[in-house]
Amino acid sequence: MGIEHVLLPEMGLVLPGDLVIGADSHTCTYGALGAYSTGIGSTDLERAFIDGKCWFRVPGSIKFIYQGRLNKWVGGKDLILFTIGKIGVDGALYKAMEFSGPVIRKLSIDHRFTMSNMAIEAGARAGIIAPDEITKKYVSRFKRKAKFYQSDDDAKYDKIYEWDVTNLEPQVACPHLPSNVKPVSELKNVKIDQVVIGSCTNGRISDLRISAKILKGKKIKLGLKLIVIPATQKIYLEAVKEGLTEIFVKAGGIFSTPTCGPCLGGHMGILTDGEVALATTNRNFIGRMGSPKSFVYLSNPAVAAASAITGKITHPTEVI
Repeated sequence: MGIEHVLLPEMGLVLPGDLVIGADSHTCTYGALGAYSTGIGSTDLERAFIDGKCWFRVPGSIKFIYQGRLNKWVGGKDLILFTIGKIGVDGALYKAMEFSGPVIRKLSIDHRFTMSNMAIEAGARAGIIAPDEITKKYVSRFKRKAKFYQSDDDAKYDKIYEWDVTNLEPQVACPHLPSNVKPVSELKNVKIDQVVIGSCTNGRISDLRISAKILKGKKIKLGLKLIVIPATQKIYLEAVKEGLTEIFVKAGGIFSTPTCGPCLGGHMGILTDGEVALATTNRNFIGRMGSPKSFVYLSNPAVAAASAITGKITHPTEVI
């Protein structure tokens, strides 16, 4: 009971070394564990159910090396938005994105899931992070044996990008593409009507914790709608147990049972003409969250929570 891309790793149904297909483009999320996972069409999936087979064209690989260290309030969402902003929504078309470097090795598993989740937003077939001790610790509670693959020393890459992200600030994708990325400091006058914290990108317990840390003891902007959606029932119960739910509700927010909700224009926060939303989701295409005349910005949970307080896109340091 929850969003599949968070639920499956949580239950140990996907492990390092697996090959995973799913009829949803964000199946690439599991690359964070060192699995090859990719979205396919419903017809291909139906065929796989019949005989357990699927046709693949092996993609080329693009390597991304992140040097330096991350500032406070900057995480996996900012790294992937920064990357998509640099290469574009087709910059890794039918490629495997391999995320590496000192910054990646220090990222928690949740931040890694966020990065791999949005590989499809750059056109990639997969977004893979080589498993390490952090990965092994995460999957150690599961009985099924995992296979820990690494890239060969002489691996050939179609392209290699290397960036020092020491000075990177929180990133925000502006309408109507995930590649239309700007640092949060350049958007502080953008007023918003709704904030959504959740989805398969940022609906994990660590995302809720950082959001609650910012919202604790504060109220959201009068007239603004804050919707917080944990990604699974386990995360829902953890949020209740830790008192995070109470923080969100007392701040004036709505706390939901697990659902994709408004991310794909489903329910719970569908935008009308002219409305502006800031969301921790993964796509901001025209009409993605409702009306074709609405506007969606994408950010990390800390920026989303801070912005809910002020009613405009805000750096967390402005409210802490």
